[in-house]
Amino acid sequence: MIRQTKGEKIFNIINIIILCALVVIMVYPCLHVLFASLSDSSELMKSGGFLLYPKGFTLDAYLEVFKNQLIWSGYGNTILNLVLALAFNISLTTLGAYALSRKELMVRRPIMLMIIFTMFFSGGLIPNYILVRNLGMVDTRWALFIPTAISAYNLIIMRTSFESIPDTLIEAAKLDGAGDFTILFRVALPISNAVVAVMVLFYAVEQWNSWFPAFIYLKNRELWPLQLVLREIIIENNVSDMLTGVDAAEMLAVSESIKYATIVVATLPILCIYPFLQKYFVKGVMIGAVKG
Repeated sequence: MIRQTKGEKIFNIINIIILCALVVIMVYPCLHVLFASLSDSSELMKSGGFLLYPKGFTLDAYLEVFKNQLIWSGYGNTILNLVLALAFNISLTTLGAYALSRKELMVRRPIMLMIIFTMFFSGGLIPNYILVRNLGMVDTRWALFIPTAISAYNLIIMRTSFESIPDTLIEAAKLDGAGDFTILFRVALPISNAVVAVMVLFYAVEQWNSWFPAFIYLKNRELWPLQLVLREIIIENNVSDMLTGVDAAEMLAVSESIKYATIVVATLPILCIYPFLQKYFVKGVMIGAVKG
């Protein structure tokens, strides 16, 4: 065992203190939201905003949230949008990344330059809206994911991953009579599970948290995703549908509990899924990292 010097011991202690402080800073807001959602509304107002545990444990806020039909329709819309978006995202990103990873593609470099250009410059909100309107996608769920079907950043990561596949493996497959689609689905993808899992994670989190496209393109409330419902409840303070039968004096306190419960309900699914994909995260990003 290597003996540490006094300076190294002091450095390790300071390092541990700083890291523990960062953990508290990042974890406590999540715990505060959870504790507040489980607290009695009147006790929550008396707490002064600082909670170390639920005050007057109750599930009343969650019961009120689940009575709101807009929450359920938001969940359904978000899950449907997520499934459709992932089908488009992963399919198009995979096909584009594989094509751009092949050295025999003559216009590979100009296409990559144009793709990289879109990472720094865009037409802006108004041209995008005009494009979506002219395509007839306003007030339809297609407007939420078709205009953003491919992320340039994700495409570059996946392309770099495909480029790391040995040329000898590709050549061996071609000698056996395999075409490009056979090589992609039977050679490239099976050895790129990690980066595909990372793409699923990136696109899924982006789609789950997305609310602005729905805010711009959707007028029909029945098509609203969960995050737009959450925005209406949190920012616009629209909780009247969940306050029926509540005394006027208690409305403010109950509305706060409902807001916290809504945040938990909207965030919990993606937090439950993330641990199952986390093991692929670092490996996939490192495989697809841009080599210098």
